[in-house]
Amino acid sequence: MKRVPLLFTFALAAVFSAQAAGAETLKTVKDRGMLSCGVSQGLPGFSSPDDKGNWTGLDVDVCRAIAAAIFDDPTKVKFVPLSAKDRFTALQSGEIDVLSRNTTWTLSRDTSLGANFTGVTYYDGQGFLVKKSLKVNSALELNSASVCVQTGTTTEQNLADYFKGNNMKYEVIAFQSADETVKAYESGRCDVFTSDVSQLYAERLKLANPADHVVLPEVISKEPLGPMVRHGDDQWFDIVKWTLFAMIDAEELGVTQKNVDEMAKSDKPDLKRAFGTDGNLGEQLGLTKDWFSRIIKAVGNYGESFDRNVGAGSKLQIARGLNQLWNKGGIQYAPPIR
Repeated sequence: MKRVPLLFTFALAAVFSAQAAGAETLKTVKDRGMLSCGVSQGLPGFSSPDDKGNWTGLDVDVCRAIAAAIFDDPTKVKFVPLSAKDRFTALQSGEIDVLSRNTTWTLSRDTSLGANFTGVTYYDGQGFLVKKSLKVNSALELNSASVCVQTGTTTEQNLADYFKGNNMKYEVIAFQSADETVKAYESGRCDVFTSDVSQLYAERLKLANPADHVVLPEVISKEPLGPMVRHGDDQWFDIVKWTLFAMIDAEELGVTQKNVDEMAKSDKPDLKRAFGTDGNLGEQLGLTKDWFSRIIKAVGNYGESFDRNVGAGSKLQIARGLNQLWNKGGIQYAPPIR
């Protein structure tokens, strides 16, 4: 009987120790006064700087939303451009607090990198970009083609699986960076450029004559893209995860960047919980009661961010497709704020 209090003491100490470790990233970010966010080296629509160094994109908005939730200031973000090869090392080493860089969620990445995916910002799939002059209408017509790919991505394995599965031959021409891959394709070093379909649309904008190139209809893989955080910090994992969920839930609730203040006055139970006028959900995350309002005021809801960066209001003009909300024909879905 005397052992019970001792065991209880150890258990309690373990809980407090875990809680202390769990608050480490949030404290580090607050003490620094800035969020460190890993992004691409320049992918229009997702993370790309203008000539003045101002970053925009769907992935960028996620980081700005996190900064808004913490500091009530979406500009308190340092964007760290990373290659596909270096992105995971930067997260593991602590150089960045979150990786928001068109990264595919896979089992091996979820278990072998010491990191967790926090959700899906964009449901994508791998496709093929070809010159219209080749008069190719289907990926099944690419037998014996030379294919440009970027190393350090899921692209190479998907490519091998697709060609092997369809009994086709091909030649891989691999490059370290996306820019090198695109330049090689445009210069004629390969017949085809393969990557996520969203990236193909983005990279096509960089070509001298984008209209001379077409994305083939086949989508050969599942590529759910989303942010990552390091293992071992559950509070930080929750903050990044629920920042994304807040953007998605806001669209479903009809809360926009323009009407957020008016919607905050609503007596509807789901809105009162989201806005912090009922309960303490924000404090449970380690944030403030108005965390939800801060996010939507800073970047808008998910639909607004999608349209502005990659959808109808952008140069990419990508249809919502699978990224439409679950109740509008898509599969984008967030747990409820309650």
